[in-house]
Amino acid sequence: MAANTESNYQKLHKPSSEFSKREEYLENELRIMEPKRWKLNLPKRDFNFEVEDLVPAIAGTIGKIVMTTAIVTAFAVGFGLSPEFIVQNVRYEILIAALLFVIPISGFFNPRANLPGCHGPMIPLIASIVAAGGHPLALGLMVAVIGLMLGFAKGGSRLVNLTGVGVRGGLLIFLGVVGLIGQIEALRVWAAGLGIELVFLIVILVTIVTYAFLGKIGKKWLAIPLCSLFALVVALLMGAPFKFETTPGIPNLNPMYWWGENTGWMLGLPDLSNFIAVIPFAFLAIAMWPPDFLGHRIFQEMNYPKDAKKVLMDVDDTTIVCSLRQAVGSALGGGNLTSSWGTYMIPAGIAKRPIAAGAILTGAFCVIAVVVGYPMDLAVFPPVLRVALIVGVFLPLLEAGMKMIKDLREAEGAAICMFGSVLINPVFGWALAMVLDNSGLIGDKERSKALPIMDRIIIPLATLIICAGIMAIVGMTPGIPPLI
Repeated sequence: MAANTESNYQKLHKPSSEFSKREEYLENELRIMEPKRWKLNLPKRDFNFEVEDLVPAIAGTIGKIVMTTAIVTAFAVGFGLSPEFIVQNVRYEILIAALLFVIPISGFFNPRANLPGCHGPMIPLIASIVAAGGHPLALGLMVAVIGLMLGFAKGGSRLVNLTGVGVRGGLLIFLGVVGLIGQIEALRVWAAGLGIELVFLIVILVTIVTYAFLGKIGKKWLAIPLCSLFALVVALLMGAPFKFETTPGIPNLNPMYWWGENTGWMLGLPDLSNFIAVIPFAFLAIAMWPPDFLGHRIFQEMNYPKDAKKVLMDVDDTTIVCSLRQAVGSALGGGNLTSSWGTYMIPAGIAKRPIAAGAILTGAFCVIAVVVGYPMDLAVFPPVLRVALIVGVFLPLLEAGMKMIKDLREAEGAAICMFGSVLINPVFGWALAMVLDNSGLIGDKERSKALPIMDRIIIPLATLIICAGIMAIVGMTPGIPPLI
C-alpha cells in the first residue's frame, strides 16, 4: 500500500552519494520534480531541502529588506512621515509577504509561481504619484486589478514567448550594466561621505577576486553570502561606522491603524479622485512586469537541464500571485509595490535549485529578521547591501545577457533593445525591439516569417503603443510634459 502512495519524485529520488558530482545530483533533482499548481506540495514527498537553498534565501531576505525600505521611504518622504513609520511599515510588509504568500503559496501550494517581491523600477516615480494625488491603497488595488486581468488572460507568458533571444540578451545586458554602475557609484559616494574612500576600493577589489575565484571552481552560487561577509569584515576593519538600531519587536497588525486619518499613513481611505490619479501609474507598473519576469526566468532556463521544464517559473501564475499579494498587502496597510522577486530567483537559478524549498527558508528568514530586528540593520549596511546586489543580481544579469548573443542577428536585437532602453527606459527598449524583431526588420528573418500576423505585428505593436502612451502620460518621454 505504501508503494502506491509514493510520488514520482520519491520513486526517482537518489541520494547525492550515488552521483560523482554535486551538480549531477542537483540536476537530477530538477528533472524528477513535478510541482503541483494550486495543490499541496510537501517536503520529502515532492521536494527536498538542500544546503544550496540557503543562498537564494539569504540573498532574497537581504534584497527584500532593502527594496521594501526603499519603496516605503519614497512614499514616506512624499507624505512627510517619520523614520519610525518607515521601520514599522517595512516590518509589517515583510511579514505580510512571508506569512501570507511566500511560505504558503510559493513554498507549498504553487512552487511554479516565483515569490512576489518588490517593484524597484517604480521607485523613481513615487514622488510623481504622490504629487498627482495618488494614494498607496488606491495604487495597490489598481495594480492588482490590472495584473489579475493580465494573468488570467495569459498575456504575460504570451509576451515573454514573443521576445526573441537577441532582445532578451540586450535587455539583460542593459539592466546588468546600469545596475552595476549604480551600485558601485552608490558605494563610492557612501565611502567618500565618511572620508574613507579607500574602503570602497578595497571592498570592490575583494569582491572581484572572490567572485572570480568562485567562478573558477564552479561555486558562483556562494557569491552572495561570501562576498557580503567579506565586504562587512573589510569595512568594519577599516573603520566604517556601524551600529544596531532596530530592536526586537512586532509592528502594529491592525489595518485600521494603518489606514486611519490620524494614525499610520494618516491619509484615511482613498476616494474616487485618488483612484483616477493612479491609473496611468498602475498600467505602467504592470507593463514593466513581463520584461522583469522574463529576466528572472532566463536564469532557470540557462542553468537548469533542458528537460527540467516542469520546475520552471510560470509567468502567468507569478502574475496572478503578485497581483493577489499587492491587493492583500495594500488592503492591510502596507506600502510595497510588488513584482517578481529577482534577488531570490537569480541566485536560485545559478544554484540549480527550484522555487519551493528556498521559498520556505526565505519566508522563515524574513520573519526572523523582522522579529529580531538587528538583521535588518546588517542587510542595509551599504557594503553588505551593495555587494549583495552586485554579485547576486547585476553581474549575473550582465553575464547571462552576454552568453545569449551568439551571432549578428541576435546582436541586432540586443543593440536596438539597449538603444531604446537608454532613450527612455528598459520597458520601451524591450517593446520597441520586440516590434522590430518580430516584424523581421532586424534579427532572425526566418523566425519572423514563421509567426502568425497576430504575433508578428498586432500584439508587439499594441504593446509598444500602450507602453509609449502611458510613459507620455506620466512624463517619462523626453520633450513631452506630463499629461496629468
